[in-house]
Amino acid sequence: MNLRKYLIRALHRLQKGPGYTYKELLVWYCDNTNTHGPKRIIKEGPKKKLIWFFLTLLFASLVFWQWGILINTYLSYNVTSSLSIGFKTMKFPAVTVCNANPFKYSEVKHLLKELDRLIEAALERILQPTPGNSSEKSSTPPLDLELWHQIPLVLIDEHDKDNPIILDIFESNQAANQTSMGNQTSMGNETAEEKKYKLAVKLCSHQGSDNCTYRNFTSAAQAVTEWYILQSTSILSKVPLQERIRMGYQAEDMILACLYGAEPCNYKNFTQIYHPDHGNCYIFNWGMDEEALNSSNPGAEFGLKLILDISQQDYIPYLSSAAGARLMLHQQKSFPFLKDQGIYAMAGTETSIGVLVDELERMGYPYSDCTMNGSDVPVKNLYSQYNTSYSIQACLRSCFQNHMTETCGCGHYMFPLPEGVSYCNNEDNPGWAYCYSSLRSSIRHRQICIDSCKETCNDTQYKMTISMADWPSEASEDWIFHILSYERDMSTNVTLDRNGIIKLNIYFQEYNYRTISESAATTIVWLLSSLGGQFGFWMGGSVLCLIEFGEIIIDSLWITIINVISWCKGLKQKRAQARYPDTPPTVSELVEAHTNLGFQHEDTGTCPREEVLPPEPGTPPPNYDSLRVQPLDILSPDSDADPE
Repeated sequence: MNLRKYLIRALHRLQKGPGYTYKELLVWYCDNTNTHGPKRIIKEGPKKKLIWFFLTLLFASLVFWQWGILINTYLSYNVTSSLSIGFKTMKFPAVTVCNANPFKYSEVKHLLKELDRLIEAALERILQPTPGNSSEKSSTPPLDLELWHQIPLVLIDEHDKDNPIILDIFESNQAANQTSMGNQTSMGNETAEEKKYKLAVKLCSHQGSDNCTYRNFTSAAQAVTEWYILQSTSILSKVPLQERIRMGYQAEDMILACLYGAEPCNYKNFTQIYHPDHGNCYIFNWGMDEEALNSSNPGAEFGLKLILDISQQDYIPYLSSAAGARLMLHQQKSFPFLKDQGIYAMAGTETSIGVLVDELERMGYPYSDCTMNGSDVPVKNLYSQYNTSYSIQACLRSCFQNHMTETCGCGHYMFPLPEGVSYCNNEDNPGWAYCYSSLRSSIRHRQICIDSCKETCNDTQYKMTISMADWPSEASEDWIFHILSYERDMSTNVTLDRNGIIKLNIYFQEYNYRTISESAATTIVWLLSSLGGQFGFWMGGSVLCLIEFGEIIIDSLWITIINVISWCKGLKQKRAQARYPDTPPTVSELVEAHTNLGFQHEDTGTCPREEVLPPEPGTPPPNYDSLRVQPLDILSPDSDADPE
């Protein structure tokens, strides 16, 4: 019922028309607002009016300018970082240890035999053997040049930099003599002028193609290592996974002794995974099958102690140029990316690693583009097959492998495979190395992966302090090697030496941990207080002043609506008058015509202009429109009509 009354009154107001104009409304606002300035515009003299109008306009512009800056600052979602230090019992990190050499040479020698003969012959030619060298004997079996030509090594003669000459290493003896650097001195006796040869790896889209690229190296040692890795990758990619695991270093052979705090442990407390770069790796305290271990106290006596045997005498000569153990500290249930985040422990030393913990807490969207668990990342995580948590390293490698499979039609040996895809090799994919090299050097593909992957919102980083000492000492090495040899091989003879033994001590330096957390630099409370401060400083306003300003806007819209409706009604009446030019009969004429059958209404429109009759004398009939009964609920309060 109240709504009906409101609508009736609104309709009555529309019929009556606006009660005031825009000018009247503006004057009323200036006279009644609590904002400083507008009152002075209407109450001062002409000159001061102009001054106050200019000042009010200037300060209002400053307010809106400052508001724009504040709102833009808030919408930028900046963060501030705070550092706090805490003290608590912490979980001991997961420790991954691997051998720097992925396979035992005695196990893979039959697979790499032809490859080793090729690289040995190539090195002899690079080092310019003298005629009649023993390597040129006819009794030597012929080389497998088909394997060589799949990914060849070439010499680039840069004596003429504008026209470099590309020379194949395995040419005829005469050609080989021409490609040598004079055939008179070895590489160690070359002059500066003669050292303008570079060794490069030639990569072609397919064998015999002219679409080739050359990977240059400043040192032949680098070129040989990279070439050997590419060739061995092609060979090992065809070997089944279980066979590769068998050819690697086993836990019982590699982990000689283990002690965690005061509790003894052995190789059975480690989880084995296969890592393409390092072969068999073993993880302590990974937390996959059982609860993670806590460290009872800081200090070396309460950490993890290991003695490892890396069997350096069984290293692959051209694949692993570094000897030692590769290890990494990481969170539980995370995949170890040792190539990026691991460290080396040198053979014949005792390496002590003191650990400090940093916990990172990032704010999520919209403050930063981080992810909690990787579910909102558009890249399929290929490392999920290990049941590990999301990390940006896993995302970047998965993204690269996905691009590799789409572009090259096969996957790289160093990364997990998507479903239905096989690893690249020279026989099935002759141009895979060219495709892989092009993709790896492509900035566009790299940027796509960087834009697609996200950092984790919460992360734990382990800062390490590393110190080393020779171990065992010369005075104790005899009895230590005897004991370790007997425990491993049940032999009274010494089967271990300093070149294969590593001792590790991993412990918390202290229980103080640092938490680096992000918080919003600007909040909604900051925004409102800043907006109000600027408004109050420049114009002396408040929230009520903004409500007054909103009120005048609503009144202006209401006046506009009423004027538009009145204009439409007037336009409609004009159109009706143009269609019916005669004056409509009055109410008195209609009543007379109803009561007096002889009454004839005079149509003034039909009389000729020259015969217009004069007005009839007498009193005009009453205007019956004034007697129209109106409803009580729409009568104005000041109406003098008597209610019945």
